[in-house]
Amino acid sequence: MLSLLIGCGLRRAEVTALRLEDPQIREGHWVIADLRGKGGHIRTIPVPQWAKEAVDSWTVGAGITSGPLLRSINKAGGIWGLGYTPKVIWAIVKANAKSCGLPSVASHDLRRTCARLCHQAGGELDQIRFLLGHVSIQTTERYLGCKQRFNDAVNDHIGLEPDAPS
Repeated sequence: MLSLLIGCGLRRAEVTALRLEDPQIREGHWVIADLRGKGGHIRTIPVPQWAKEAVDSWTVGAGITSGPLLRSINKAGGIWGLGYTPKVIWAIVKANAKSCGLPSVASHDLRRTCARLCHQAGGELDQIRFLLGHVSIQTTERYLGCKQRFNDAVNDHIGLEPDAPS
């Protein structure tokens, strides 16, 4: 669950809606195809290999063969219930963050962290927007803390500068 939140930038409600049958291969890469997100918007989310391996490890270990991806395991080791709720996701993230000495981390912070890590790794703003399902690029910019710089503007050194006069 944590791998999907931070690796794919999913919202709590999106993670709770995932089913084992949802991941697919597209263009040689694992994706969650046609995910219905906030506002009913549909998008396809690439899944990093390490996150897919974490999901596979969970489903094999839990004995999940179909249906909701995230379900509780009872004391006897059997699958219990019909899946997690967004509130359960919130509680799990809070408990794990607190155990790491991060008492104020919430599940949505993992979504912002995904965006920032993608950006730091050289991800393009529009690709991060697609990943997160933002309608407005301004929302993505807020997640990244982007501000326009004028003292070293992005277009100052694009290679079209004329030669200095002789």
